[in-house]
Amino acid sequence: MTTRFQVRCINKADQPAAHERIQRIGGVKPDGSGWGLSPKEAIAGIENGQWEFFVHIGGHTARVVVAKSAAGQKYLKTEADAEEPSTLLKLPDCPF
Repeated sequence: MTTRFQVRCINKADQPAAHERIQRIGGVKPDGSGWGLSPKEAIAGIENGQWEFFVHIGGHTARVVVAKSAAGQKYLKTEADAEEPSTLLKLPDCPF
């Protein structure tokens, strides 16, 4: 069974390519504690059907999906984004 998590924050790196800037995605567990995953961990969880991630944007929900760069590198973005993960990059920094 797939578990759904809302992505509420990210941690960014100073990288030239937008898809390489996300170092960590995170959110809040039902008990109020924080969770965080590297993009590699999140991608593996999405691909094996373990996890599904989403964000709330403009009153709508958008799924976080796995995309591939022109060089074939996998990265995270929302289904509402074009090529760059602009919705995720607009999220606040994770405090944990």
